Amino acid sequence: MTASGTQWTIAHGDQVAVVTEVGGGLREYQAGGVAVLDGYSADEICPGGAGQQLAPWPNRLRDGAYKYGGNPYQLPLTEPAHHNAIHGLVRWLPWQTVQHSADAVTVELTLHPRPGYPWKLLLRTTYSLGPNGLKAHHFAENLSQSDAPFGFGTHPYVRASAVPINDCELLVKARNRLLLDGRNLPIGAARVTGGEFDYSVARKIGATELDLALGDVVRNDDGTSDVVVTAPDGNSVRVWADEAFKWWQLFTGDTLAPERRRRSIAIEPMTCPPDALRSGRDLIHLAPGGTWDGEWGIRHGVL
Repeated sequence: MTASGTQWTIAHGDQVAVVTEVGGGLREYQAGGVAVLDGYSADEICPGGAGQQLAPWPNRLRDGAYKYGGNPYQLPLTEPAHHNAIHGLVRWLPWQTVQHSADAVTVELTLHPRPGYPWKLLLRTTYSLGPNGLKAHHFAENLSQSDAPFGFGTHPYVRASAVPINDCELLVKARNRLLLDGRNLPIGAARVTGGEFDYSVARKIGATELDLALGDVVRNDDGTSDVVVTAPDGNSVRVWADEAFKWWQLFTGDTLAPERRRRSIAIEPMTCPPDALRSGRDLIHLAPGGTWDGEWGIRHGVL
C-alpha cells in the first residue's frame, strides 16, 4: 500500500493523469511527456497540499472558530503555528472510486458529522481528459436535516516548462486582492489596478512572493475566468474555472521544503475567500438535500 493509497490512472492521447485514494486529489498530470502538475510520488505524503481537494472550506479559518445559525463551532487547528484551521476536512480521508474508464475517473466521499462541523455531505469528483486538456467536475450534496455552510477549492501546482517560476510570466485578470495579516488572514481589500499585484497584462513573476487571494475576477465570454503562466520557450499553462469559483489563490511556494520552493506556482480556484466561515463572504448555504457543482480545468501548450 502506498502512502497516497490506491492510484487511478486515466489517459487520452499523449495526456496522463493520476488520482489518489487519499484526499481524492490529482497526484500527476502530464501532457506530451511534460509534467504540467508539480506532483509527488505515490509513496510520498502529499506535500504542500499538492493537487488536494479543499472542502468544506478552502484556505484558512481564524482560530478554527465560527458561528452558524447562531451556534458556535470549534474546529481543530491544523495550522498550529498560526492558530488556524486550514483547507477543510477531506484532504487525508479515503475516497472511493464509483466509475473508472480509460479517460475519466469518478471518486466519492461521505463526510460524516464531527465536532466543529456537524453536517453530513456527499462529495463527488470526476476527473477527465480530452482534446481540451484536463477537466475536474465537483459535486456536493447536503445529507443533513439543516442548512450546511460550504466552500470548496483545489490546490494544483503547475509548471509551464521545467524552468523556475521566476522566469515565467503570469496573467490573471481580477480587480481586487485581499490584504493579509501575519497569519495570512484577511484584514481588508485593495484594488489591483496599477499596483504591484496587477497581472492583467502578462509580466514576469521574478522574485515576487505570492500568497495572494484575488477576487472580483474578470470573466470570459463563456463565463469562465482563468490564470495563465507562460515559460520563456512559449509554453503556457491555462487554469480555468467556471462561475461557481469566484476567487483565485496564487502561491509561489516560498514556505515549502527547499527542493519544492518556487519550483512551481499553486493556482487555486476557490468558491469563497479565506475565513469565509467567519465572514460569510461568498459562503454557500446548502439546504437539506441541496446541491452544488462546479468545474475547472487545465490546458497546456502554446496557447
